Amino acid sequence: MIKIKNVFIKSKNKTLLDIKFDIKKSTALVGQSGSGKTLLGKLLVGVVPDGLKWHKDISHIDKVRIVPQNPFTSLSPMTRIKDQFFCDINKIKDMLTQLKLDIDTLYKFPSQLSGGQLQRVVIAMAIVDNPTLLILDEPTTSLDWFNKEEILQLIKSLQKEFGFYILYITHDIGTVKVFCDTIVVIKKGLIVEQGLIDEVLNKPQKSYTKKLISSTFKRQI
Repeated sequence: MIKIKNVFIKSKNKTLLDIKFDIKKSTALVGQSGSGKTLLGKLLVGVVPDGLKWHKDISHIDKVRIVPQNPFTSLSPMTRIKDQFFCDINKIKDMLTQLKLDIDTLYKFPSQLSGGQLQRVVIAMAIVDNPTLLILDEPTTSLDWFNKEEILQLIKSLQKEFGFYILYITHDIGTVKVFCDTIVVIKKGLIVEQGLIDEVLNKPQKSYTKKLISSTFKRQI
């Protein structure tokens, strides 16, 4: 278990984040746009915008990696994929194979790959050096349902092999049901509700959580 405690971000007189929670095997962090989900992810990997006062206290963690919403933000458009990894080539090839990517992907530029392929490359880059915590920040937003489900299942399979923890940041509650064990609901930088996935989704206690669940299923109809 990873304990996230005393996490605090402030801008002038406004508190943007003030939360603490435990990351178990796979924990979902959900909330509306602007609730502070992505800001927390950036703080955990040490990327905080200038001008903000912040503090974080994380237990039992050595290495944090993040898979962003837009894979282009993690890749150099003018560099071949193989030159964007910094480890043994055989280890890279093995990781690409596990993510169902052809080895010739290594010799292509990002512009030559589809959105789904690019996201798999970024996932490979995040996992290849054995992180303690993998943060997934809306990693499947731009993908269709088939690719979304396949990528999430691949990540779960890799988690079993490598043993990293997962913090899955999303506004799509529909995907967390089959991907995470626990859930943290956030609103305006504060935790509204948290607990086991089934307990929170089947018997939400707060009106904000109920609205999130309702809006998710309305979009799926």
